Amino acid sequence: MKKFLLLFIIIASAISCSEKSNLLVTGTVEGVPSGKIYLQKFVDKKFFVIDSTEIKGGEFKFSANVPLPEIYGLTLDTARSSFFVFFDASPVNVKLDTAKRYRNSEVAGSASQDLYLEYQEQDRQGDVKIEEFIRQHPASLVSAYALYRFFAYKLTPDEIRSNIALLDTSLLNTQYVKTLHEYIIILENVSIGKPAPDFTLNTPEEIPVKLSDKLGKGYVLLDFWASWCGPCRYENPYVVKAFNKYKDKGFDIVGVSLDRDRDDWLKAIAKDSLTWTHLSDLQFWKSAPAALYGVRAIPSNFLIDKGGIIVAKNLRGKDLDKFLDEKISLQ
Repeated sequence: MKKFLLLFIIIASAISCSEKSNLLVTGTVEGVPSGKIYLQKFVDKKFFVIDSTEIKGGEFKFSANVPLPEIYGLTLDTARSSFFVFFDASPVNVKLDTAKRYRNSEVAGSASQDLYLEYQEQDRQGDVKIEEFIRQHPASLVSAYALYRFFAYKLTPDEIRSNIALLDTSLLNTQYVKTLHEYIIILENVSIGKPAPDFTLNTPEEIPVKLSDKLGKGYVLLDFWASWCGPCRYENPYVVKAFNKYKDKGFDIVGVSLDRDRDDWLKAIAKDSLTWTHLSDLQFWKSAPAALYGVRAIPSNFLIDKGGIIVAKNLRGKDLDKFLDEKISLQ
């Protein structure tokens, strides 16, 4: 009962700042004549079921009084990924194709979804400059979402503030902009030159380890990653090389995984030969240390000196080796 109440509060708080409108969705599901389809609300990188209906003869229909415009998901299985869609306050028709991660699905009637598809095409071509996109579409939820989801982790606090200022005032109370304001505070707390926030987390053997207990001997890389993260796995050989090269000179690594599955986590540690301290709460994007450090994309790392001060962030590839070589040679 307490878990249900907490979930209701989370969803209610996330949608309370949007005006409710009648959402009418009709659609078909390719190759599925019957069954159940779920309507989900997007809240902080996760989907929560808010309604369901029967598929009859391959067709379905939703009619609900919900906040619009907003991001929702459609799925036949709540344990699997959802079809991500922007709904406006207008009737929408969806041709849902569950194959190949919904690649061939179609949405008609949503101007926001059309704009999001346009954004994705620009992004594939490497043409998106978020400031220009927001200036062109200041009142679109797509602009607020793109800033929140795809750009904030690459920007400084001042850059995030300047982009928020470009948004129409109608978007300022959305969950996306509210999260960005919270994120700015976190980023300022973990900026270069600030003390590394402390935390305690368990190893695979359920032994609690305090970050501060790993500091004081030399540089420590706080490395956020996950077994399911392709770019993380690609980056791991560079991290292994740096560890083996500098571990006898006081360099250490504390890996924090955003995994959900313990076995997958352990297999990746073994396969990639990651022979340093590993920690996780197995909470995926709800990882407490990730939230503490404002990690919204992985791989992500923080280099901490022996005084507990953050001296560098997101050193990738050969940059980690180069930075350590310069710093350690000066000691």
